Amino acid sequence: MGDMGGCRHRAGRTARKRRGKHKSTIQSVSLCHQLQFVRLMKFLHQRGFTSTLLQPAVFTDTGRGLQTLKTIKPGELIISLPESCLITAATALDSDLGQFIKCWKPRLSPLLAICVFLVCERHRGEASDWFPYISVLPDTYTCPAYFTDEVMAVLPAGVQRRAVEQREALHEMHSTSQDFFRSLQPILSQPTEDVLTYEALRWAWCSVNTRSVFMSHPSNNFLSGQDNYALAPFLDLLNHRPDVQVKASFNDVTRCYEIRSVSGTQRFQQAFINYGSHDNQRLLLEYGFVATNNPHSVVYVETDLLCDVLRGDKSLDQKIKFLRENNFLHNLTISTEGPSWRLMTALRLLSLPQALYHHWRAALLGQTVCEEMEEWSFRTAKTLCQRLLQNTHKALDKISHLLQECEQPIREQLLTVRSLRQEERCILGSCLETLGGSFKQNDNLLSCQPNVGDVT
Repeated sequence: MGDMGGCRHRAGRTARKRRGKHKSTIQSVSLCHQLQFVRLMKFLHQRGFTSTLLQPAVFTDTGRGLQTLKTIKPGELIISLPESCLITAATALDSDLGQFIKCWKPRLSPLLAICVFLVCERHRGEASDWFPYISVLPDTYTCPAYFTDEVMAVLPAGVQRRAVEQREALHEMHSTSQDFFRSLQPILSQPTEDVLTYEALRWAWCSVNTRSVFMSHPSNNFLSGQDNYALAPFLDLLNHRPDVQVKASFNDVTRCYEIRSVSGTQRFQQAFINYGSHDNQRLLLEYGFVATNNPHSVVYVETDLLCDVLRGDKSLDQKIKFLRENNFLHNLTISTEGPSWRLMTALRLLSLPQALYHHWRAALLGQTVCEEMEEWSFRTAKTLCQRLLQNTHKALDKISHLLQECEQPIREQLLTVRSLRQEERCILGSCLETLGGSFKQNDNLLSCQPNVGDVT
């Protein structure tokens, strides 16, 4: 879970019919009688939590989630989780770890403090006060930090780059913390290198990154950096849906983390929250899943692809440098409705010859170009779409092949990436249809740069 905020998406009649039909086929099974959830609820009730609106259940479409026991009205409070039920950096400081964290230099980040706390409590097993919560956490995640090299290879280029960065950051966090880990030997029953392994830290990091809620904490003298993390047992079973609106925050008066519904939920339906207006690439990177019918989804055009498609332009390096200096090389996207304004603006600048350098800045500010250059820009956008679609088809073929010979949990990773790639295929196909009607059809992938002497 992340910083939650609402978003609004108005579906058409067909979409509403499809959703209605989809709802009728979704089945759920209550989990509240399973021992691990009985223990969890007893643990939370002892800490002051009461819940009569929701119960844990497994759903055929999303897996584990929370089911409403009665109709939730618009504006009604769904969950009010006491502060004593939350795991924060303060929880780690108040534990046996606290004395070691407080005297360590350089100071730990709040994220690392929570991660180490989770690993140590998991190591303690049933002796841990937090065992009822830790026992319901997933053993593995479908985040890129868990992906094998084969799965990483079928990610879109931009996601792959950020996934590698994520994995490298985790490795660095583990390697640079070795001295601190060794200092914890007095409170561990096994050697620190056997407890605080890279795999254990990765599990804890993914647990925090995918499940924590945003909660601002005052700074203290023992930790460095912003402290905005809180793990919220039971509450973190709520799944994300892009079209759901909720209000979520910590209430300083009640000292509870509260979630309030905006539109309400019918009885025995799954209750959802909204992690924010994220596209599916972001959801995969941060949370390890892909949302269906996500209105925020786009396909990104990477600089490497632009350079490859336009490699015949002798002034390309200068133009790319100009776009980078003006912060215009990121968020170049394609949606089902066509290329984004930023992408088309960048392409219009790229259409300008070196002789019109004095018009480059005006192009970024939205000045129109002549008809020939405008047509070139749309043809280039179409080429980018076609190249991306080719890459997507290759990736889907590779995923199909890998699925035939892989085992769990790699299968789960591949299925998540396949969902992302299938969505890309739909977006790019729709964009190509849009571009087909935007200018005179030209079957050539890309014509040469237009020789136009002025800008209109």
